[in-house]
Amino acid sequence: MTRHSNGSARAHSSAVAPPARTPMAQKIRRRGSIDVVDAKVAVDLATAQSYSENVFLFVPNLIGYTRVILAGLSLHFMSYHPRYCTLLYGISCLLDAVDGQAARALGQTSKFGAVLDMVTDRCTTSCLLCYLSSAYPSYAILFQFLIALDFSSHYMHMYSSLVTGSRSHKLVTSDVSRILWYYYNDSRTLFCICAGNELFFVSLYLMKWIQTPISASLPSPLASHLPVFLLSLTWPAVMAILTFPVCLIKNVINVVQLWKASKILVGVDLAERAAAREKESLAKPGKTD
Repeated sequence: MTRHSNGSARAHSSAVAPPARTPMAQKIRRRGSIDVVDAKVAVDLATAQSYSENVFLFVPNLIGYTRVILAGLSLHFMSYHPRYCTLLYGISCLLDAVDGQAARALGQTSKFGAVLDMVTDRCTTSCLLCYLSSAYPSYAILFQFLIALDFSSHYMHMYSSLVTGSRSHKLVTSDVSRILWYYYNDSRTLFCICAGNELFFVSLYLMKWIQTPISASLPSPLASHLPVFLLSLTWPAVMAILTFPVCLIKNVINVVQLWKASKILVGVDLAERAAAREKESLAKPGKTD
């Protein structure tokens, strides 16, 4: 009886065993590390979520909403009140370093929060660059290029992360790109580069409003030890000079991110096409004598 049961089990197992997969298809299958949820199921879950675990009300996401409001207020004051604009914009950017820590500390990490954070970053920087395009019309094409580069590199990087099954766009391994690995995996490097980049653009903004040279605000003994050309600059101009290298590094990283994401997407296309050809060749009936 036992043998019969085992034999039946083996026969049943053989009957329902999935068809053999091609080596290429197996590679494509293994690349996924995330569970796929049906869109309708996801919408129903979000609609029926309880107050005790409402992702929309997670603390880091509330911080994200606050960032959006502060950024919106800074844009309102941008054209006529630089002090309020800079203060609100600066607080919004600094909160970017808080929401991630709050998410990890409270166990409230979420995909919605990660995307909200990225979208807020892209939109606030782009809005500031739009203003700089009007403030510096001779450089408008450059600011437009930076907007396009920022959006395209992050969108393609995010999409390439999704199609390769990564749980986060920040999970970049060194064998894919050592530059992106250093950028995303060291929180201090990420903060310093992002902060320096934003500070450069804010400095350009303030240069249109502040015309007083730093010599007017420095004590005479200190001013006498500084180069003459430096004394003729304004404080925003000095900050722009100091942070320009950081801005340059940030945009080089954007170019690397765009290129690596493009190669990943092309590689996925090639793998899927090869798997489709293997599947098609196996599906064809074999030749008989």
